[in-house]
Amino acid sequence: MTENEKKLIQAKHRLEQTQNRNREKERKARTRRLIQEGAILEKVLPDITDIELNNLEDYLLHILKR
Repeated sequence: MTENEKKLIQAKHRLEQTQNRNREKERKARTRRLIQEGAILEKVLPDITDIELNNLEDYLLHILKR
């Protein structure tokens, strides 16, 4: 394996690591946003904690159509 091939492999690995870090940051940011939105939703509509998850969408659509 030549020196240039080694450098190319290293560069590919660095790129993959950077992409993985970015995906992880985006995933964590999305998770944080979803948790915060859920908390706000529970604060504004405390009844939703009693509704099963598979019925939540229908309940919210019903409320918003008022």
